[in-house]
Amino acid sequence: MIGFAMCGSFCNFKTCVQQLEELIKAGYEVLPIMSYNAYNTDTKFGKAEDYIQRVEQLCGKKIIKEIKEAEPIGPNIKLDCLCVCPCTGNTLAKLSCGICDTPVTMAVKAQLRNERPVVIALASNDVLSLNAHSLGSMLSRKNVFFVPLCQDDHVKKPSSAVCRFELLQDTLKCALNKQQIQPVLHSLT
Repeated sequence: MIGFAMCGSFCNFKTCVQQLEELIKAGYEVLPIMSYNAYNTDTKFGKAEDYIQRVEQLCGKKIIKEIKEAEPIGPNIKLDCLCVCPCTGNTLAKLSCGICDTPVTMAVKAQLRNERPVVIALASNDVLSLNAHSLGSMLSRKNVFFVPLCQDDHVKKPSSAVCRFELLQDTLKCALNKQQIQPVLHSLT
């Protein structure tokens, strides 16, 4: 079973749900997880309830939305891999510092304490500035694998980077074999 944890990079939700669909079409059983913000926030990119319904319909499971629901991951809920898609700079920073205060950070902590792979599908406006140290820290962690990244708008947002979401499934396959897909840094095209 694969965990699919969504954080509040709302502009990427549609793409992430498409990637979730692709995982399910490929035959993966998926356990959905959402951060508090992802689960509760309506934005110009859509209503939270619409995404909740779609994700639960696709997975055939209720979303893990509370820390206490995520805590059994590892000892009782054994995930082959956990994908954080999208992973915000905020969540990346928390993971880098060992902060566990959302269902997503708890799920990652639980997964890593059992030495199981975590795939990070990063989307952050500050990963090449304020969060650069978090990226560096997490790139060097055992059992953490990144979907290849690129700058999404180097002119208007020079500190921003987003993963190549279409490479999520390839990254997952590599992570299941404890390998980082290469290259980690990609061009946009």
